[in-house]
Amino acid sequence: MNSVLEPLAARYAYWLGLPAADTADTTEEDPAEVRAMPVILRIERAERPGRTPLLEAAAAAALAVCLDERSAPGGEWAEPVHDWLDNRIRKVARRARGAHWQAVQELPGVTVEIDGAQARALVPGRVVESPKEVSRLQISGSELPPDEPGPALAGVPSLLLNPQVPMTVGKAAAQVGHATMILAALLDPADLASWAAQRYRTSVRTPSVARWKELCPVEDPAEGWRRDRVIAVRDAGFTEVDPGTITVLAQWAPEQTRG
Repeated sequence: MNSVLEPLAARYAYWLGLPAADTADTTEEDPAEVRAMPVILRIERAERPGRTPLLEAAAAAALAVCLDERSAPGGEWAEPVHDWLDNRIRKVARRARGAHWQAVQELPGVTVEIDGAQARALVPGRVVESPKEVSRLQISGSELPPDEPGPALAGVPSLLLNPQVPMTVGKAAAQVGHATMILAALLDPADLASWAAQRYRTSVRTPSVARWKELCPVEDPAEGWRRDRVIAVRDAGFTEVDPGTITVLAQWAPEQTRG
């Protein structure tokens, strides 16, 4: 288990088992201390990216920040990443294009490109202290039409979007980023190293309702991980979906599971 993500692994089963109403509890939060990871999606006016590769880029970028050597103990990103992981883990997806996209490249973070789609995850921090290069970017207006990505890639984890819960591309980008983080938190060092060698590539797909219900491990998270190598992302309901909604399942590819 990676030491940076250890707090996330420790909370996973507990959070998944909470009553839905309890996942919306923010009564103890000081607004000045709310932290989030900005995820910047490059959506140019003329050449818009495909929805699926953009989500795959966002999923990889969010995890890459957490597992970057600069986020390890003693690294320059260690303190802000630890402080974020030690609290409610929020991501805020924003869209950028042109000069605004170039401006966020100067901020600490990691950019990932997949099939021409680009996303940059930034080092998390207090929302009230967001740099102007981030705060001026719009959260809404980032919707992209559905695409047809074809069969899932072999040998990489699958990120399965809830087929019964519509999400904007910004919301989905945050959720798939949560999914890669939880998945990485539960992997042993050898599996995590093999995924790192693939630059945390995933296949984002939408399964059938029947397949979703078959895999969803909400009743027994430990058994879901043991039997199917599946984890679930449960949303707190701050935006778009109801508290307690399972938004994404992440499944470690069978080909990757070591005997």
